Amino acid sequence: MDFTRMNEILEIRPQDLQADVQPGVLRKELNRRAARHGLFFPPDPGADATIGGMIANNASGIQTIKYGATKDYVLRLTVVLPQGKVIHTGCKAAKSSSGYDLTRLFIGSEGTLGVVTEATLRLTGIPSHHLSTLVTFGDLESAAEAVSVLIGSGLEPAALELLTPELISLMNREMGLGLREVPTLFCEFHGTSKGALLETSGLAKELTEGCGGTGFRFGIEEKERLDLWRARHDAWETIHHAHQGKETLIVDAAVPISRYPEMIIYAQRLVDEHNVVGYVFGHAGDGNLHVVMMGDPKNKREWSVLENVNDCIVKRAVELGGTCTGEHGVGIGKRKFMDLEHGQSYDLMRHIKELVDPKGLMNPDKIFF
Repeated sequence: MDFTRMNEILEIRPQDLQADVQPGVLRKELNRRAARHGLFFPPDPGADATIGGMIANNASGIQTIKYGATKDYVLRLTVVLPQGKVIHTGCKAAKSSSGYDLTRLFIGSEGTLGVVTEATLRLTGIPSHHLSTLVTFGDLESAAEAVSVLIGSGLEPAALELLTPELISLMNREMGLGLREVPTLFCEFHGTSKGALLETSGLAKELTEGCGGTGFRFGIEEKERLDLWRARHDAWETIHHAHQGKETLIVDAAVPISRYPEMIIYAQRLVDEHNVVGYVFGHAGDGNLHVVMMGDPKNKREWSVLENVNDCIVKRAVELGGTCTGEHGVGIGKRKFMDLEHGQSYDLMRHIKELVDPKGLMNPDKIFF
């Protein structure tokens, strides 16, 4: 189904901090229009995704730690069920405790239950000032542990991203960034004034030094912030450019924040032990780990090694109370982990799918075998 022509922003209601949109609306266009009222739609998966796609996948991204995922911003949906029946879920009130939360049922269902044709979204105010920091550490464990300290400090970081030395080394070679090739936290904070953010910077420096931080840089002006964040924002494209002709297998697991340090170390050890071309990084602030591994799918032996590393990392994440996919979704590739993660709840999901879509018409073979 192609929803590119269902791309109307039907209404923006600044006093309600809400917008009614069709599924083909692009995220950046919605934010351009909402910005006229000092508002924005916070979930940011990086790509200029459609709102319908973000709802189907419960998209999130770098700023999830502060603003949450797509599910936290959808108030009401219009959905066409497989039999053609049109239903409305949720309401436009700020909260409701009325019945089952059917809106959340459709968010993240990857199009397996119905087709979203309209959504009412919650918007929030655009922060007036931003602070970016770059903090280096002597080892991965110290860097990962600093994440918990920063979150628990009350500073409310908007983003906490962890890059390993291997990825920073690649970024230096490809982009000439001149960064220290050590574990590094990229942090962002939002505030109401430069003064408040300067105080935040001082406290963040003190806290990270207490965790073993060896270097601290910060920027408040836009150019300074963009320069500090180049290594993280351009990581995906740089990895692909450096390994042209190769395909990627991406790990997307998430664990409780307290288990993130051991998860990062475990993933890096597996990559090293298997001599895999892979780069470990992720949204440390919400425990989301990514490993981008490069290989040739036509070389079955090489690709099987990548799949084995992926399987080990995902299974370890689930053992630690985490999930097989933090933000990329299940699709086909993660189906094999669903029973491990959900147990009998997976059977209930299957029964719901069969009840709503008995003929299996909606995005068949996704999520379920």
